[in-house]
Amino acid sequence: MKKLAVLMLAVLSGAVSADERGSARAQLEPNGFLYGVGLSLSKEIYQGFGNRVIPLPIIGYRSENLTVYGPFVSYEFAEIGDIEFEARLSPRFQGFDDSDSDVFAGMEERDSSIDAGLAVKYERDDWRVNVSGLFDVLNKSDGYEVRAQLGRAFQYGPVFFEPNASVSYLDESYVDYYYGVSADEVTAERGFYSGDSAVNTSLGLSVSTPIFFGGFTQFAIDYTWYDDSITDSPLVDDDANFSVRLLFSKFF
Repeated sequence: MKKLAVLMLAVLSGAVSADERGSARAQLEPNGFLYGVGLSLSKEIYQGFGNRVIPLPIIGYRSENLTVYGPFVSYEFAEIGDIEFEARLSPRFQGFDDSDSDVFAGMEERDSSIDAGLAVKYERDDWRVNVSGLFDVLNKSDGYEVRAQLGRAFQYGPVFFEPNASVSYLDESYVDYYYGVSADEVTAERGFYSGDSAVNTSLGLSVSTPIFFGGFTQFAIDYTWYDDSITDSPLVDDDANFSVRLLFSKFF
């Protein structure tokens, strides 16, 4: 059962969200190709936007140091005791166009992007600490994010629970790109807004199990509180949101 816990937590929590991979126990984890499917649903804080739904068909690969899980990629390049160092590549599913809400009418499209950077992880006695710094490599926002997360895993039979808390810092370029209003986008209903850096906080819970269809299933929910530099934007009408995701993966 211990190996099962390690496997499930590493593949589901880690490979899907690069902040959560338990590679300190890599000798207990399987290698090879895997497949799966995921669905992410979040209530956007933009005015009139509704829900952002992201389906994720997953084809992946895992080796001792490399994990490819759909569009998420991580590579462990060093390990010192319980501390691991990774390079990461992950998509940023954000942005809008003027068809998403009336509030965006006449504005330039804001695109999703790809982030890359480094992470440091520490694991001991089912506690996990992750600190990462990622920047926009496609030059959409030219911004970066620094995130710190603390989580602890609990087991109840074949079901595993992990509550977690995180804090993220978003730089001025990131906030201005996704929440700012430029001078040529100002209307009578939408004022000029130049975004400043932001610190957001989140609480989350993931529930994972290997009991369905010979693979690994995870359900996760997060609640995020947004900084005033984001919620003061004329594009925004809420100061917090929920997001949920459901994921299933299985090795070939």
